[in-house]
Amino acid sequence: MTTTPLNFTSSQPPAPKGRQASASVAERVASVAHVAQEHLEATDRDASFPRHALRQMRSTGLLGLLVPAEYGGLAGTVGDLIDASMALGRVDMSVGMIFAMHCQQSEAIVRYAASPLREDLLHRLAAGDLYLASVTTEPGKGGHLFRSYAPLHESGDALRIDRVAPIVTGGAEADGFLITMRSPHATADHHVSLVYAHRHQLTVEGSGVWNPMGMRASHSLPLTLTGSIPPHQVIGEHGAFHRIAQSVFGPLAHIGWSAVWLGTAAGALSRVLRLLRDPAGRKRFDLGSELLMTRLSRARQRLDTVHALLRRTESLMAGDTDVSGTSSQLLLNSLKITAAEECYRAVDELVDAVGLRHGYLRDSPTRLEKSLRDLRSAALNYSNDRLHLADGQLCLLDPDVRFA
Repeated sequence: MTTTPLNFTSSQPPAPKGRQASASVAERVASVAHVAQEHLEATDRDASFPRHALRQMRSTGLLGLLVPAEYGGLAGTVGDLIDASMALGRVDMSVGMIFAMHCQQSEAIVRYAASPLREDLLHRLAAGDLYLASVTTEPGKGGHLFRSYAPLHESGDALRIDRVAPIVTGGAEADGFLITMRSPHATADHHVSLVYAHRHQLTVEGSGVWNPMGMRASHSLPLTLTGSIPPHQVIGEHGAFHRIAQSVFGPLAHIGWSAVWLGTAAGALSRVLRLLRDPAGRKRFDLGSELLMTRLSRARQRLDTVHALLRRTESLMAGDTDVSGTSSQLLLNSLKITAAEECYRAVDELVDAVGLRHGYLRDSPTRLEKSLRDLRSAALNYSNDRLHLADGQLCLLDPDVRFA
């Protein structure tokens, strides 16, 4: 099992061959954001996957952000992931979430995949040939990440996959899948293995229609996956998915998601402020209104709070801390809960601040209506209620109230 630590250094390696050698991570992200902006109206209206933005992620090498330089990747840091996720979230929360979740999957491969699978997949990620989808949802388990009822069967020299997932973000477009399943020799539901499967190794069948209130471009349809893979495509050890979840899946999910949500809310506030500062806007709004100023202040305060907590969590990760500890888990969960709640509330307050025309109608340049629809999903994306229950139990393990 490979347990290479996360690379949190701030230096940028040379760009992979075949890419723009002078392009920084920020420039690559900006080019993806520009493409996402061009197709934003259509992907939201049609609830269609942002294929053009994904194509740009491939061509710029951004899918290999967290891949080490020795494999042609960008060797990005968690800070780079945060910055990129925030920038994409400012334009389209769906695109930002698609990217952040892909990076979460790629880091699991960097840290836990064994040879020769590791080398094969990392080169593909760096080249932009591998967009990853996560298959962790399962009927009947109610969002319990550490549990699986779908058995992974051993069949000769192969592992047999037969898996139903009610939500797979971007699954219809993915080149490969990281799938949680009950281990072949499991004696309990929490003995879960993580496996990788190429798309060509599976029969992938979608069902239903994706027509949500928000996050419409994430295209998170239910999928049924069946097929066989060789045993070396187990990521980490059989039955030890909880280690991957605690060290990679959980931390990078909460950090990446929170960065996207913060970007979405910050973009909304920025568009409102530009509207108010525009000469025409000054005629429509009373900039001497104490109520308006107070609402703007509260929105900014909420976002600064999330940003401070996000950067605090980043510094925790940069310190090579064992994030499985009680105080670290509480901080990570607090980040997710706080970001989900405060980013939504900030945009909700902005709707009140600018009123019906620019807060509620879909054709306003503020795009508050879309931001509000998208951010409503944040508290439901691994439910805040479930995290509060977990945190209550963790609190009992730390009677001295020590901080990470």
